Amino acid sequence: MKTKLKMIGLLIVVLSIAGSASLQLEAQTKKRVPKGPPKYTLAANKTMRLRLNDKLTSKNANVGDEFKSTVVDPVYAKGFVVIPQGSIVIGHVTHVVRASRKSQGGSLNVAFTRLELPNERTYAMNGSLTESESADNEGEVKGNSSKKRNVAFIAGGAVVGGLINGAAGAGIGAGVGIGAALFSKGKEAEVNSGTEFNMILNRALLLPEYKGGN
Repeated sequence: MKTKLKMIGLLIVVLSIAGSASLQLEAQTKKRVPKGPPKYTLAANKTMRLRLNDKLTSKNANVGDEFKSTVVDPVYAKGFVVIPQGSIVIGHVTHVVRASRKSQGGSLNVAFTRLELPNERTYAMNGSLTESESADNEGEVKGNSSKKRNVAFIAGGAVVGGLINGAAGAGIGAGVGIGAALFSKGKEAEVNSGTEFNMILNRALLLPEYKGGN
């Protein structure tokens, strides 16, 4: 009986030591796990200057079609570059109005959903085409400049106000640096590769400082 009690006591001691060692190892492992780099917030309403890579036209575009644009100016947060020049923004067509024989010009509405950095890291995003013309080098809209969302490319390359019942409004905005082209009746909306425009964030985006590499 005494032998059994000793064995049980020894087993308890061994298990206690093993458990303690396991806890210490786990604690050390947690300490060794490196923390990721700090992240910075790009608030909603930030704007980014983009250059279209792929030609868009209401003649043959379809809802869901993807297209790419390149970031023209680096975007900063808290003084750090989080989106370098040359990054790619992926967008897709959300609404198309084809030119009609009744003198109606074509229009295209788009949304921006993904950011691809030069180091191949990707981030989901939610952005819209905007008429804003005044933005600083951190992509932030200044003063009383327009922050309209869901504007559309129309015939001639200009941008109109928000969509009305799914169709482009009639008023022509000042454009987004692509020229205040006159509305051309019966013409298709065509936005050539190389066209520059502004995109506005609809939701905040959390990103680390960009340092290159993977």
